[in-house]
Amino acid sequence: MSIFESNLDKNAANYAPLTPLSFLSRSATVYPEKTAVIHGDQRFSYAQFYRRCRQLASALVGAGVGLGDTVAVMAPNGSSMLEAHYGVPMTGAVLNALNYRLDAATIAFILDHGEAKVLLTDREFSPVINEALRMLEKNVLVVDIDDALAHGGELIGTVSYEDFLRRGDGEFAWQPPDDEWQAIALNYTSGTTGNPKGVVYHHRGAYLNALGNALVFGLSSETVYLWTLPMFHCNGWTYTWGVTAVGGTHVCIRQPDPALIFPIIPRHRVTHMCGAPIVLNMLTHAPAEVKVTFDHTVDVATGGAAPPSAVIAAMEQMGFRVLHLYGLTETYGPATVCAWQPFWDELDADRRVSMMARQGVHYPTLEDLMVADSETMRPVAADGSCMGELMVRGNTVMKGYLKNPAASTKAFAGGWFHTGAAKIFRAWRWKRLYINTRK
Repeated sequence: MSIFESNLDKNAANYAPLTPLSFLSRSATVYPEKTAVIHGDQRFSYAQFYRRCRQLASALVGAGVGLGDTVAVMAPNGSSMLEAHYGVPMTGAVLNALNYRLDAATIAFILDHGEAKVLLTDREFSPVINEALRMLEKNVLVVDIDDALAHGGELIGTVSYEDFLRRGDGEFAWQPPDDEWQAIALNYTSGTTGNPKGVVYHHRGAYLNALGNALVFGLSSETVYLWTLPMFHCNGWTYTWGVTAVGGTHVCIRQPDPALIFPIIPRHRVTHMCGAPIVLNMLTHAPAEVKVTFDHTVDVATGGAAPPSAVIAAMEQMGFRVLHLYGLTETYGPATVCAWQPFWDELDADRRVSMMARQGVHYPTLEDLMVADSETMRPVAADGSCMGELMVRGNTVMKGYLKNPAASTKAFAGGWFHTGAAKIFRAWRWKRLYINTRK
């Protein structure tokens, strides 16, 4: 045995399983009076935010929720959805944030497939949830989120969310996972054919991807993050945990409406936000009477398809700085970033924004990526013209697909996660590998 292995074992003093839940306990200690969450007229300090999450965990335990159970949430961005990202896994249970754009049949499938034991649901979505619940062959404890900002809907549960919290103990002594490989979240892909697949996240991956986001997006304790990205989408690309990790402020809005976004930016001095290219396009084409000027730069991360160069240029003119990311549900959201290169400063505007549209290098928290031939598993030439499939591997790749071992085995063939983005990626090289989805 090596001298570096003899009597040098892991113990409680030198090793702890990684979990993003530790971010909240730290920020509540370091910044107890700082505003953690803003939602409409509601404001919660980090001490209050932490207490509410512990109340939720305690109430869930009192309702019989425990290790390995599933708690589903059907809600837009708001304090309740954010609290669920901590309160649910504090019990050892798994959070299933539902896409509120899905139809009743798909929601019913997800609730059944994921074996949801409790459903927290916003009143605005009661029509589709009522229909979905009628399709289920089992009973689920339904808790109503009665948000004052909701548009219509009725209360369909047995208890309101706030009353449910009152059942819980704000000093609840939650325990971190014994194993960081333990599941923390369940997210369903929206496949074009067949039923959606359940993607299972672990505590380790959530922890690392949240820190990866903080690193590449420049989050800090001064961050004021505006929630224009749905929290149901890859758990808000793990910014639900990443913003808390640095002690930033979460500003929640229910819908990414330019009429809400523009005035909120100067009101709360928003520094960061995320959204799909469609959100950027919506902002650039908002009516003149909706647009509000502000005297600071707002960093915007966008992902998925490359935003047109004209959109990036228009965003810059309005005071935004665009960062291009790429990822999938199976990679906890963002996995690559368009890392700024010093020589881009010398390019003209058109050339510079075309560089910014490229999707980048792998996150510092992702082990590796390659663009390869999916049959031979050999990387294609990084010449800007050869097409291949994007493959990634590392700690921020999902555990696998729930109850679908065949799909998991296929996805992980050859020691890489096959993204399924076959024949649509181009490899580029300037000292490092860059990716561009535009053909």
